[in-house]
Amino acid sequence: MTGKPNDNLVGTRVRIFLDGSPQPIIDQALPTDIALDTQGLTDGAHRLLIRAQGQDGREGVEEIPFVVQNGPGIVVSGLRPNSTRRGTVRFTVDAFSTDDPFDPRRAEARSAIPVWVWVMSLFVVAWAVWYAARMWEVPASYAHSPTYSHDPASLAPSSK
Repeated sequence: MTGKPNDNLVGTRVRIFLDGSPQPIIDQALPTDIALDTQGLTDGAHRLLIRAQGQDGREGVEEIPFVVQNGPGIVVSGLRPNSTRRGTVRFTVDAFSTDDPFDPRRAEARSAIPVWVWVMSLFVVAWAVWYAARMWEVPASYAHSPTYSHDPASLAPSSK
């Protein structure tokens, strides 16, 4: 953690506490720039408690929850948070990191096809069948043309 204080305003201070610790990780004059290195923190939820004191001696408090993820991102397919399951639960776990070499087989997380994709696919297929059925009917003006005629005599080659 580093901070760059500006001592233009005497008496104004900030104290920053991490995860409920009684000792501040920063105690500096305001305004200040803070750099919080998360490499030393465990992955997961953390909380900063910021206490700033103004020139009149009053204190303001701000609490900021945040999540650290220095390790690889984890993707779980087949099991949702807070779902109720019984029997054997099968699911897939995969992890990705920016430090890993690129592997096209792992470029996308494997998961089941969503229901809305199946519904839209059925809609498109139903529309295509309807469209083909509508085009099957030959307009009356072309019904007796050589293209649409089903007269066997018109299909026989002429012997002239």
